[in-house]
Amino acid sequence: MSGTSIDGIDAALVDFSEHKIRLIAFDYQPYSNELRSTIHNISQAKQPVLLNDFGHLDSHLGRCFAEAATAVLQKSQLSANQITAIGSHGQTVYHAPDSDNGFSLQIGDPNRIAEITGITTVADFRRRDIAAGGQGAPLVPAFHQAVFNPDRQSKAIINIGGIANISILNGEQVLGFDTGPGNTLLDLWCLRHRQLAYDKNGDWAASGKVNSLLLTQCKADDYFRLPPPKSTGKEYFSLSWLEHHLHQHPQLAPADVQATLCQLTTDTIADTIKQYAQNSRQILLCGGGAHNRQLVKLLQQQLPIPVETTAVAGIDPDHVEAIAFAWLARQTLLGLPGNLPSVTGAQQPVILGGIYPGRRTA
Repeated sequence: MSGTSIDGIDAALVDFSEHKIRLIAFDYQPYSNELRSTIHNISQAKQPVLLNDFGHLDSHLGRCFAEAATAVLQKSQLSANQITAIGSHGQTVYHAPDSDNGFSLQIGDPNRIAEITGITTVADFRRRDIAAGGQGAPLVPAFHQAVFNPDRQSKAIINIGGIANISILNGEQVLGFDTGPGNTLLDLWCLRHRQLAYDKNGDWAASGKVNSLLLTQCKADDYFRLPPPKSTGKEYFSLSWLEHHLHQHPQLAPADVQATLCQLTTDTIADTIKQYAQNSRQILLCGGGAHNRQLVKLLQQQLPIPVETTAVAGIDPDHVEAIAFAWLARQTLLGLPGNLPSVTGAQQPVILGGIYPGRRTA
């Protein structure tokens, strides 16, 4: 799994036998600064892309994902022949589902993954849901329901990656959608002004002062008023989006902008919970944003519901997304749907992804 934060690759080796989910090994492979920059550049909205550059990046990322799979195998001391399949989310470079020809594009050639590892690979999960009239995102709520809600109590799972998404679990009913920016604007602003990939613990945001005018202006964006199903991406909540709003605030200190962006992520998540998940008894956080102490503190201040990480439910918040795509790959191989029409807006449940056979002989 590599998400919209574009920080690196999470690889989880998961055992689904005996109707349980057991993490055997986990590995994280960070992207180099050069590769991260290349992915960012090719993902810009309305930016021309050379097919030669696109093709090379697709192949290179396929090799990177294969190496991540190999690394987690080495940690587990298992062989490729003992693995049923690899589920590869790929690297999202553009997400634009809202048109007759809408699409979501993840790259990282699964042919290369299957060939290098010898393991059957399941990939390209989002486009079948879009073909069925859905948003193609978020896809993790079905997994969240299966794993975090065996008691069928009302709760909400918040994944704070580059984009934040929510799974609202209410008995047998599941609702989910992207709430808006998670870490993406925070990371981009931190990189621009501090040459750091992210704001560790949210310390820089905590040092600044929220600008209420800028916050109100950002929250007035039409996306936040759209009813679900809805999804978004970093091509929308981009530096260009931020610069458009900052045009009216040229004297703001960079730390104050960071504080305001942290408040924006907090408010849009909290407002979503108050509107759609007010009956929740528990809020569970996962993704990189779960480590942003300032963001978590602000959420806890705004919500009268316990806010904890998924660690209290037995899964490290850094591991959830990678395990989810192992689960989705298993759904595909079993001939079972992986989407929830109540979440994505698809016309019906569908089997997600394409299967790229491995070359195992035993």
